[in-house]
Amino acid sequence: MQSAKQAEIIQNGTCKQKAFVIFGGDTSERQVSLMSGTNVWLNLQGFDDLDVTPCLLAPSSGCSSHNQDLSKSSRDVWTLPYSLVLRHTTEEVHAACFEAIEPERVEITSRLRDQVMKELQQALSKQDWFAGFDITDEQPIKYSLQQWIDYVKEAKAVVFIAVHGGIGEDGTIQSLLESAGVPYTGPGPIASRTCMDKVATSLAVDHLASYGIHTIPKDVRATEELLKSSLVDIWNDLKAKLQTETVCVKPARDGCSTGVARLRCPEDLEVYANALRGKLPRLPANCLSRAHGVIEMPVPPPESLIFEPFIETDEIIISNKSRKDSTRHLVWKGENEWLEVTVGVVGKRGEMHSLNPSITVKESGDILSLEEKFQGGTGINLTPPPATIMSEDALEKCKKCIEMMANTLGLEGFSRIDAFVNVRSGEVLLIEVNTVPGMTPSTVLIHQALTEEPPIYPHKFFRTLLDLAFARAE
Repeated sequence: MQSAKQAEIIQNGTCKQKAFVIFGGDTSERQVSLMSGTNVWLNLQGFDDLDVTPCLLAPSSGCSSHNQDLSKSSRDVWTLPYSLVLRHTTEEVHAACFEAIEPERVEITSRLRDQVMKELQQALSKQDWFAGFDITDEQPIKYSLQQWIDYVKEAKAVVFIAVHGGIGEDGTIQSLLESAGVPYTGPGPIASRTCMDKVATSLAVDHLASYGIHTIPKDVRATEELLKSSLVDIWNDLKAKLQTETVCVKPARDGCSTGVARLRCPEDLEVYANALRGKLPRLPANCLSRAHGVIEMPVPPPESLIFEPFIETDEIIISNKSRKDSTRHLVWKGENEWLEVTVGVVGKRGEMHSLNPSITVKESGDILSLEEKFQGGTGINLTPPPATIMSEDALEKCKKCIEMMANTLGLEGFSRIDAFVNVRSGEVLLIEVNTVPGMTPSTVLIHQALTEEPPIYPHKFFRTLLDLAFARAE
């Protein structure tokens, strides 16, 4: 069928637009990146005028992501055939690439393909409708990052960036593509670089307080200092400077839930510091002083950490009214006026549009886990916030603040902004901006697009992002 569509397009004198979806990498978000990229690729497959190629950004062979020049030169990108994408982890995809190009394997595959085609052809040739077919023997191809960009440029293609964190989100890939004149999705190098640095993001919008946009006080410390100093002294200093009893710690330049933890005492700080010292990939559940889920940690450890006052919010609970009643109810005390929301923004630079905010109900602990954000069945999203929690006026004020923030930061294409919102006034308190947000079927971005009027379905949403990339390039 695909061959028939291709023949029809050629006959009509039209040519398919090439698009490359890149995902993977080696950050703590690489598995989410694989899910995001696979979802984007599968959705874009439905457009007859697109020729979409999935691509894996291979691990950096142990190079530190902080050394960008070394990292860039050592990165490889693989273009993938359909079958190799459908793996559980980026490591499995990477291993399958090497396996697929082994001479012995190629010979066996080729022989089996010819055998299958011969047998099918004999059977199907008796049918009137059969017009022939071909089982392509597509192999993964390895390029250096620069070679891949040259190849994309020669193909006059557009790149859909689905690499979370690292060089996919800090402006590196964006800068390389822009220098080559290749259109790509999402914000440009400057906005990406700013938003990757949480301190720089706060400073960029610090002047918007009069419009209802606020930032959280921060204390930035080098990881090395933390590992060498007295943790009790650091803890007391943080409490005095931030005027708080509980502290939120996070990497200064990492996205999403990676390395984000709530600390209540010097012992919690010690557990966190030991995890950094031991380069642990994650903190086990309930290893801090209060119950929490597994906390994914950045590997290698970040150069610097941000400490902030932990913002208290009232829990929203989805519960059954009684054992006999199977109806689920929303329970919210409303004692605290602040709630955490995540909001997608889409559009051209200077004209960003805010989608409906989502409140995500946590299953356990104080920080949303990667699973709760990106995997189906592990998190509950309320999109938009129910009227019983947030009034229509406050919701509109919140969306206006989000749009102003997005335009001030120079965002374009699409991004996701995490913030606390005051349910009475609609004022917002910025947490962070993700310029390459999750794009799995379970992410709030998809839910929010569906609540637009009229609804924007996933395949159309991803196509819109490609169209915005082309519009910017023109």
